[in-house]
Amino acid sequence: MKAMVVQAEKEDRPLVWTEVETPACGPDEVLVDVYATALNRADLMQRAGKYPPPPGESEIIGLEMAGTIAALGEKVTGWQVGDRVCALLPGGGYAEQAKVASAMLMPIPAAWSFEQAAAVPEVFFTAFVNLFMEAALQPGETVLIHGGASGVGTAGIQLAHQAGCRVFVTAGAAEKTARCQSLGAELAINYNTEDFAERIMVYTGGDGVDVIMDMVGASYFERNVDLLKVKGRLVFISTLSGMRAELDLRKLMGKRLRLIGSVLRARPLAEKIEIKERFMAQFWPALLDGSIQPIIDRVYPIQEVNQAHQTMTKNENIGKLVLQVRA
Repeated sequence: MKAMVVQAEKEDRPLVWTEVETPACGPDEVLVDVYATALNRADLMQRAGKYPPPPGESEIIGLEMAGTIAALGEKVTGWQVGDRVCALLPGGGYAEQAKVASAMLMPIPAAWSFEQAAAVPEVFFTAFVNLFMEAALQPGETVLIHGGASGVGTAGIQLAHQAGCRVFVTAGAAEKTARCQSLGAELAINYNTEDFAERIMVYTGGDGVDVIMDMVGASYFERNVDLLKVKGRLVFISTLSGMRAELDLRKLMGKRLRLIGSVLRARPLAEKIEIKERFMAQFWPALLDGSIQPIIDRVYPIQEVNQAHQTMTKNENIGKLVLQVRA
């Protein structure tokens, strides 16, 4: 089969479409003919050599895919060759075929394209696990989502709005804040023109927010802590602005705050299966009826993956960037 492989010996570490070995399918796994995959910021980090896959997993980039089942492991039940499926992956999505634990599979709705399905697993699972499992977001609470126009942000806005929460977001352009509001954000702040903390405190009459999902890290840390209400929860999902920050422990103690660090890719398979099952139980009907949906900015042929990575690096996208592997 063919896959995108990093040419690590070159300065810009380009991705090249080349022949690689087809993954072997284990007894509880299926082999999928991949029709579409999608970009995530973890892909950029792995390409740069800063985010290796978990031990024993594929070195090929790509954390999600959609396609048709090509082969079944001997212990797999409930699925058939030819079934249209999508799934979260620990790696291996930028390829013509990928193996995946059968327990991680989700059926693709009949009316959906492979491109739509490929845009679901990573961002919706990330938003779901961090907002509803880690931060225990409740109906009626107020949540601040940084990076609202990102794939995770657009998923999080919809999930929180669907769950009956007030949603505030930050984004870096007027076009992005407007799109966030169209998805259910009550307040969308352009961080390039306003201080998000000041705006939120004025907007809420000094109350602040219950939950913050943050991908920025160090430069937002102090303002995030100040914005949280008593018993507020701050979930870190990335550290784009830096990894180190200073904390006034009195604020943490006085407001009884919870600071939560979170990852998805490195979790054990059993935890990922639980995330998938709980997500489907709570939100799959809303995906099926269109109440929530994957937001796709652009679809690129897999051969244009380097251009797609440049688009993400420049923060030009609203929602997901998808790669079409097969026509």
